[in-house]
Amino acid sequence: MRPVDRPLTLFDKIWNTHAVRDLGNGVALVAIDRIFLHERTGSIALKSLRESGRRLADPSRVFCTMDHIVDTLPGRGDDTRMPGGRAFIVETREAAREAGIHLFDVRDPDQGIVHVISPELGIVLPGATVVCPDSHTCTQGAMGALAWGIGSTEAEHALATGTLRVTRPKTMRVSFTGKLPAGVTAKDLSLALISRHGSAGGNGYAVEYAGEAVTALDVEARLTLCNMATEFSAMTGFIAPDDRTFAYLEGRRFAPQGPLWERALAAWRALHSDDDAAFDREIEIDAGGLEPMVTWGTSPQHATGVSGRVPDLADSGTSREAYERALAYMDLTPGVPLHSLEIGAAFIGSCTNSRISDLRRAAAVLRGRRVAPGVRAICVPGSMSVKRQAEAEGLDRVFREAGFEWRESGCSMCFYAGGESFGARERVISSTNRNFESRQGPETRTHIASPETVAASAVAGHIADARLLPG
Repeated sequence: MRPVDRPLTLFDKIWNTHAVRDLGNGVALVAIDRIFLHERTGSIALKSLRESGRRLADPSRVFCTMDHIVDTLPGRGDDTRMPGGRAFIVETREAAREAGIHLFDVRDPDQGIVHVISPELGIVLPGATVVCPDSHTCTQGAMGALAWGIGSTEAEHALATGTLRVTRPKTMRVSFTGKLPAGVTAKDLSLALISRHGSAGGNGYAVEYAGEAVTALDVEARLTLCNMATEFSAMTGFIAPDDRTFAYLEGRRFAPQGPLWERALAAWRALHSDDDAAFDREIEIDAGGLEPMVTWGTSPQHATGVSGRVPDLADSGTSREAYERALAYMDLTPGVPLHSLEIGAAFIGSCTNSRISDLRRAAAVLRGRRVAPGVRAICVPGSMSVKRQAEAEGLDRVFREAGFEWRESGCSMCFYAGGESFGARERVISSTNRNFESRQGPETRTHIASPETVAASAVAGHIADARLLPG
C-alpha cells in the first residue's frame, strides 16, 4: 500500500507504515500499537472478548484506567455517586487483572484521565496508532501519533487482533500563523477555528495543526489543541513531533530507554509532512488577531471573543432552529455582552485543561484573590501525578485560599453520568470541551473557556477577561 514517489503528509507516513491490507473502497486493515480502556467501557470490551472465547493479541500493548465514573472527592474508593458506578469499577478491575493488562486503579499513583496519563507516562509515542473507546483520544495526536476514538465493539476487535478496519480520511492542514497575543491560549485557537468553520468543518478529515503559533506551543498546550479536534468533527488531529516533543518524552515510564531511545529518535525525526505534500483542504488563521474565547450557546462553534456579545442570527454561523434553541436553553438574548452574564459555578479540569501548566496559569490569576460570593468553584487535576506536582508547588493552597474545592484526579463534572453535577439552570464557566445541553448536569448552562478565563470569571462573579482584572 506504499504510494509511488511523491511528497507525503505526516498522515500518509503513519498510515502507510500501519496499513496491513487494502480492503477496497478506501478501507484498510490498520495495525494498532496501543489500546487504552477506561472503566466506563473497558469491562464491556474485555468481558465480550472473554465470552467469545478469544484472547488478547498482546496484553503488553493494552492499558486501562479508572477515570470516567470514579469520584474525585477526597478519600474516594470504589463507591461513587453514579448509580451502579461501583459495579463498573469492580468489574473493570477484575477483567483487567484477568486479561493481564496494565491497570491504573483508583488508588494507583499513576491514575488519571486517560488522555492525560498516556502522554505523561510515555504510552503514546510519535508515529504510533492509538485507540480508546473515548471521542477525545485525538488529544494524543499532539505527540505526533495517529490517535482516534472507537466504540466498544471496535475495541474488542483491536484487543483480539491488534488491527482495525478503518476508512481512510481525507487530509486537512490548519495553519495558525503569527504570534499568540498575551493571554490567548491553545483553547482559544481551538474555539476560534470551530467558531469560524463550524463544528462539522473537519468531518471526514485527519487534521494536521501547523504554523508558527502551533510550533511555539509547549507540549501540554498542543494536547489541548488536538483534544478539540473531535469538536471539529475530525477523525483525529495531530502535530508533527519536534525537539519539544522528544524532550517531553525522554525518560518517561513507557518510552523507549537506552539504545532503543536513540533508534526511536532517529525514526521520529522523519515524522513530518514533506515540503510539497498536498492536502485535500487547507485552512489558515492569523493567531495574532485573536482574543480569549468563550462559548455563548450549546455547541463549541457557538463561540466569540470574551469582549463580544451574543451574536444575532446572521452572525451566529448556525441555522435558525439551532440558534433559537441555543438562546432559549442558555436563557440569552442577542446583543447581550458576555461580561454581563453572572455565573453560579466555575470548573477547572477535564482532558482538555487539567495539566500542571493549566493549573499554574489559573493559579496565577487566583493568587491573592477570592472567588465571588455565591460562586461554587472546583479544580480537578487531570492525574495524580499532576496533583502531586501542584501540591509540591503550593498551587493547591492558592486554589483553596481563593475558595476553590481541591479534588482527586478524574473526569469529574466534565460530563454528567448520573452522579455529581451542577444545578439545574446553573450558569457555569468551564475549562472542559463541550457545552452541550445537560453536559455538566440536567439543564446546566455551560460556557467553555480557557483556565485563565474560568479563574477570572470565578473571581468576578461573571464572565471576565483575566487580562482586565483589577490589581
